[in-house]
Amino acid sequence: MDSRFKLGRLLKREHFRIARQYRINQQIRAREVRIIGMGTTGTDSIVVPLPDALERARMEGLDLVEVAPNQDPPVCKLLDYGRFKFVQSKKAREAKKSQVRTVQREVRMRPKIGEHDIQAKVKKVRELLAEGAKVKVTVNLRGRENTHPEIAVKVLRRVAEAIATDAKLERPPTVEQRALSIILAPIPRSQQQPTGEPVTAPAENGNENA
Repeated sequence: MDSRFKLGRLLKREHFRIARQYRINQQIRAREVRIIGMGTTGTDSIVVPLPDALERARMEGLDLVEVAPNQDPPVCKLLDYGRFKFVQSKKAREAKKSQVRTVQREVRMRPKIGEHDIQAKVKKVRELLAEGAKVKVTVNLRGRENTHPEIAVKVLRRVAEAIATDAKLERPPTVEQRALSIILAPIPRSQQQPTGEPVTAPAENGNENA
């Protein structure tokens, strides 16, 4: 009972994940191995001499892969090794793309920014969101501007409203050292709102009291 429980945990934890350095077929050195994934449920296992395991793999047109070399006997799995490597490589590429999509970029501006400049900044924010990046929009304050954070909040509100159909407000206006900022996250195209349906703008009162 205890051994079956441990085997079940191994199957769930590893999900047949093969170590980076592993042995297959004739590279396996043990005299006997435990083959997992046998039976109708795919969770049974059998212990057989290595030659018998290799012969079984050959007959099924698969590879004998050592998935847990430190077990006694070592645990193996019958796999299509070439396909396994292809799937793992594909997963690695998808994970890398996912990391790129969640990168955070920053767009900075001043509280007294002109109309032309703010439109250029909005365009830049929209481009970054289209690339899948989160965007931190920061309004830097200088001197007496620090005593009037409501001006920075209005600028951030304008940006949020301008791209309401492309982004959601992930973090409301936050006071930083001599700056206020918000973080915008891209909305999947399938979830984007029709044009003219704005998201809730950042609240000014809560940040004036910060």
